[in-house]
Amino acid sequence: WFMSNSDTFPQASEPVVLNNEHIRRFSLDGYLLLKSFFTTQQIEICLEKITKYTEQNISKVPNEEIFYEIKGDFSSLKQLQRMHLYDSWFDFLFNGKPKMLAENLLEGKVINKNLQYFNKPPGINKATPPHQDGYYFKLTPPKALTMWLALDDVDENNGCVRYVKGSHHKGMRDHSTTGTLGFSQGITAYGNDEDIKNEIAVSAKKGDLIVHDSLTIHRADQNLSQSRHRRALGFIFYSADSKEDNESVKNYHNQLKIQQSGKI
Repeated sequence: WFMSNSDTFPQASEPVVLNNEHIRRFSLDGYLLLKSFFTTQQIEICLEKITKYTEQNISKVPNEEIFYEIKGDFSSLKQLQRMHLYDSWFDFLFNGKPKMLAENLLEGKVINKNLQYFNKPPGINKATPPHQDGYYFKLTPPKALTMWLALDDVDENNGCVRYVKGSHHKGMRDHSTTGTLGFSQGITAYGNDEDIKNEIAVSAKKGDLIVHDSLTIHRADQNLSQSRHRRALGFIFYSADSKEDNESVKNYHNQLKIQQSGKI
């Protein structure tokens, strides 16, 4: 672990307040936007910690945890996986407000599964294919959620997340290989009338947090802006009541390593 000072981000004891309308919307729609989940100052600290991580620690992080739009081009960095395993500050962040929110929404104990960094750098990024996170998770039952913390203002111009409202009630769709590194599986037949009618583009301000069910279909367009990044932190939590299919997860990660090596 690379040690960091957690005292500069006093958020672990802040309460997470969800009202009945929040719970109702999340249950009905499969996603929920929480405005100003973190303050602007807290987001600036997150960005400082990410910069430190990439400048000082990334050489010690396994290659399979790092994704580029253009292999080897640091300016095209698009994802960092499992940051909490390699820097104690991100582990501290993982166990604060995001975990409290997950326990509220999943109604019980949760497992901290992944803390990720996402970026769509302007000019060289690809669209995120429509998918359901639960397809990657291999859980029974698929009781899990993902949080998406905006580190920049995000809208339709720089690639905001688009959700298919209510899709988590319809079960798992068929997925197939996409060729998009970091999102290697996408929904095979996306774009029927129901998908189009219920798709919602969710803009977010810096510090806003979106949380979605593991079965909620979502995607994102390319960042079409000329100068704006689309950076975010992602937090994945599994319900402690769910069981992971370890063999399926192992097979998926083996395929991912082959894909990253450039062999497919």
